[in-house]
Amino acid sequence: MPDRLAIARDWLPRYTGMPLDRFGDHVLLTNFYSYVEAFAEEFGAWIHGTDRPMQAASNDRGLSIINFGIGTANAATIMDLLIARQPRGVLFLGKCGGLKESTEIGHFILPTAAIRGEGTSDDYFPPRVPALPSFKLHKLVSEKILNRGHDYRTGVVYTTNRRMWEHDDQFIRRLEGMTPIAVDMETATLFVVGHANEIARGALLLVSDLPLTPDGIKTEASDRAVTNRWARDHLAIGIEAMHELGVSGEQIKHFRY
Repeated sequence: MPDRLAIARDWLPRYTGMPLDRFGDHVLLTNFYSYVEAFAEEFGAWIHGTDRPMQAASNDRGLSIINFGIGTANAATIMDLLIARQPRGVLFLGKCGGLKESTEIGHFILPTAAIRGEGTSDDYFPPRVPALPSFKLHKLVSEKILNRGHDYRTGVVYTTNRRMWEHDDQFIRRLEGMTPIAVDMETATLFVVGHANEIARGALLLVSDLPLTPDGIKTEASDRAVTNRWARDHLAIGIEAMHELGVSGEQIKHFRY
């Protein structure tokens, strides 16, 4: 049987349609094909994998972007497959639901940690192991946010496997009792599986809805409005941060605890 690395080297191109040697040293992850399109348009890059589960593109500066889909199973899969390339840094550009009164739609969040409410990450480490980003990467991203005239929040996000929980009062009470700043479906898994695979990782989340407020649940129309207004800057911040990381060559690896 092929070893784990050999399988990843076969499956990363298989899932994305992009040859292994086209992946850069730095990777942006997202849930949105539109982000891959915007990236490709900016750099004149070819989009691979339009007939595959994931789509990917790379520019000539060592940066790749992958749309890996939605949910923790896909998040774990892409972080496992990336061992085939062993990137020097991975940044997730995702959306989240804001849970605090001080959090507004359009705010950016740099998670200091994530609560592992999804279950997927339990296959990698015991539940008591924290889901943490590589803080040097977040420091660099924070500078780019401010340079573009935006503010950002920090705090703990809650990651869940559930997509439709907004009318489950028991779940909401449990969520509020843990006091997270936001809720999403990927961050904890990306952090934990990245740690398991010794890949430096971070997340820049865009608040797209306020699910605990009246009329705050995301709809197609409301999400389109958020995308139209803030997605360009969201992607640009990620690109600028990862390009600078490539130029500086700074070591951001988070060593094993």
